[in-house]
Amino acid sequence: MQYRRFGKTDLYLSVFSLGTMRCLSGEDVFERTLHRAIELGINHIETARGYGQAEIFLGNCLRRGIPVPREKIYLTTKVTPSDRASMRESIENSIERLRVDYLDCLAIHGINTGEHLRQITDPNGCMDAVREAKKAGLIRHVGFSTHAPLEIILETLDTDFFDFVNIHYYYFFQRHERAIERARQKDMGIFIISPADKGGRLYTPPDTLRDLCAPFSPLALNYRFLLSDPRITTLSVGPANPDELIEPNQVADATYPLTEEEKDAFDRLETHLSERLGTEKCSQCYQCLPCPEDIAIPEVLRLRNLAVGYGMTDFGQYRYRMFENAGHWFPGRKANHCTHCGDCLPRCPEKLDIPALLLDTHRRLNGSPRRRLWES
Repeated sequence: MQYRRFGKTDLYLSVFSLGTMRCLSGEDVFERTLHRAIELGINHIETARGYGQAEIFLGNCLRRGIPVPREKIYLTTKVTPSDRASMRESIENSIERLRVDYLDCLAIHGINTGEHLRQITDPNGCMDAVREAKKAGLIRHVGFSTHAPLEIILETLDTDFFDFVNIHYYYFFQRHERAIERARQKDMGIFIISPADKGGRLYTPPDTLRDLCAPFSPLALNYRFLLSDPRITTLSVGPANPDELIEPNQVADATYPLTEEEKDAFDRLETHLSERLGTEKCSQCYQCLPCPEDIAIPEVLRLRNLAVGYGMTDFGQYRYRMFENAGHWFPGRKANHCTHCGDCLPRCPEKLDIPALLLDTHRRLNGSPRRRLWES
């Protein structure tokens, strides 16, 4: 396991972090997963108030004892932006649930909208409570997680309130590269959210994608895309059981630059996507926005790119069905709301027939919504 400096926190974190969102099978499985992660060298555990019983399970494990001293493990929990009093209460509740005296890192969970940004910039708002908790020794480092559009992320980074950021960025979603670079310039720790799941459900890849990535697995290749980037500190692994730690551990020392063979695999992926989609490929320029019907056109067409280009229909359906069901965590309306108004057409540099592609995407990917993991 390799370790990297987490920006200005000066913590040295394992390049894989244990995320606890999917550790929901029961406390016994949670504990075995936690112990196995620590045995493999993972020294950063991330949880959140919104992850069901995860904080309680983790606190119980810490009370019973873990394979290394507490001071050798770094804990991050996340709480949603709120008013000053609610934030103070959330911090104290998380510390109590985790059975610790302090948090190594607190992340404001989900600065996703302009309203969330206003909440943290309010002089008497939630960040005032965070600063008080930090002064009292309850928190050592403060960051934020985000599912926001790029522009909101950049604005949040430019507040200079934070030491680190939890962000979506993968081979199949590189829109946030500017935010990665901005965070690096500010010496912030960079934590990549869910590269296996949100990065493409790469633990169950379709045959087309598997063949294009050979001799590498799609998951390993995505991990290498991220690990080879020295700006990135750590990647979240969200195992449901100890066995799901095996594949990331196989590349936990692979932080060197991409090899020629790996570059060839990425070239194959790009070539295949262009050939398969032809004149229907969306380049993700985002110039089609805003949409009068609030359709997230670029994201809809990105999912179509992946489904048509690589056979990633399962992933596309998983993400597409979240529209209109996940609020600000995955904003935008489904493509069937297109009225063929034509506003987007003159802005598209590829001259795509966007309304037709939106309808095609809806037919391919729509279905019954799925509940989120921690919802009952």
